[in-house]
Amino acid sequence: QVELVESGGGLVQAGGSLRLSCAVSGRTLSDYMMAWFRQVPGKSREFVAALSAEGTSTDHADSVKDRFTISRDVAKNTVYLQMNSLKLEDTAVYYCAARRIGFYRNFREGYQHWGQGTQVTVSS
Repeated sequence: QVELVESGGGLVQAGGSLRLSCAVSGRTLSDYMMAWFRQVPGKSREFVAALSAEGTSTDHADSVKDRFTISRDVAKNTVYLQMNSLKLEDTAVYYCAARRIGFYRNFREGYQHWGQGTQVTVSS
């Protein structure tokens, strides 16, 4: 059992920065691949970024690569998403997700545990 709680969302102007946090409880962070997804009304959930259980490999969607960075603090059981140079199209509810180590086709599928989401709104 893994519980995920996102925080840090809010309103920010285009070009600004925001850092999201995902507090993980129930299991050790090092046993799971962690990821961030986002979703807007009427659209499917979109992959944003992922971090391997070892903390050594990452995957970022092309739309956010070099602007967003996923990271973690194992001692705090927390995963972060640093978002820089925010754009209007980054507006969405952002979700933290976790999947147990195993066989998966890629970093973007198979997530088993989800947080409740935190709203990020980018204004002009």
